[in-house]
Amino acid sequence: MIDPAAFCADAIAKLRTEVPGRTIVAASGGIDSTTAALLAEQALGERARAVFVDTGLLRQHEVETVSGFFRASGLRFQVRPAADRFFAALEGVTDPEEKRRRIGATFIRLFEAEAERFQTDRLVQGTIAPDWIESGGALRDTIKTHHNVGGIPKDSRLVLVEPLRDLYKDEVRAVARHLGIPDADRQPFPGPGLAVRVNGPVTPDRVRRARVANAIVEEEIESAVRAGTIRRPWQYFAVLLPVRTVGVTGDNRVFGEAVSVRVVESVDAMTAVAMELPRAVLGRIAERITRELPREVVRVLYDVTDKPPATIEWE
Repeated sequence: MIDPAAFCADAIAKLRTEVPGRTIVAASGGIDSTTAALLAEQALGERARAVFVDTGLLRQHEVETVSGFFRASGLRFQVRPAADRFFAALEGVTDPEEKRRRIGATFIRLFEAEAERFQTDRLVQGTIAPDWIESGGALRDTIKTHHNVGGIPKDSRLVLVEPLRDLYKDEVRAVARHLGIPDADRQPFPGPGLAVRVNGPVTPDRVRRARVANAIVEEEIESAVRAGTIRRPWQYFAVLLPVRTVGVTGDNRVFGEAVSVRVVESVDAMTAVAMELPRAVLGRIAERITRELPREVVRVLYDVTDKPPATIEWE
């Protein structure tokens, strides 16, 4: 385990060397990017500008939640609405790798415009070791192209600055706690957002269904944690599947989609174990999803696969 205080001192010194003028910071609200953003602000002050992009692929109330989190962390930031651009980039795309590449490219084009306005060519982002390892680094096969690694266009004019590049998630959390970031142990959320939790086509309507299902999973798991029924998992979410399945509403046959629920335990995200949940918790999740998305989702499944062989996210 790293020494968080020593790491922060070294990272701040390196940032001052790597960023001679100004920089923008890709701030998604996750622990990785928030930690990188606070390090940049401590190193550079007003020469660093954090930019939070509303992609339209975020969780329920995410913009308000992240904005409050940034304010509690003492981070100066700006919100950039861009849902139309991301949905346009994903239109007709079903391949997971292509989704990640297009999302990465859309982010970079937005950040290039922000950097030009801020008169810089530097972009600080919260890339950590699993991102580039799974994207094919260290002589490994590409497990999945992380949008902030393999999704970056080769013709990008931005110079990337990645202060957390060699850290794993547990180490980043230790640094976050040292920096005073609230709730440093909260669950990760993928940079591509709900696009990789909507298997198959990404449309506003399918994202809406995934957003509702995901919120229900989070609410019920957090309720069970507060009640002492289960211990806090590493990650817990819903995935909308690209299948149609038969269900029954009243006396009527309906034909809707299916949702898979995923709850795992992990330390560094390189491996994970599917968590056993009480039947009552799973029952409440399934009942709420099918009731709050009537005729749209008619079947709820539970994913019991560890990593490996599966990855934590489905795409």
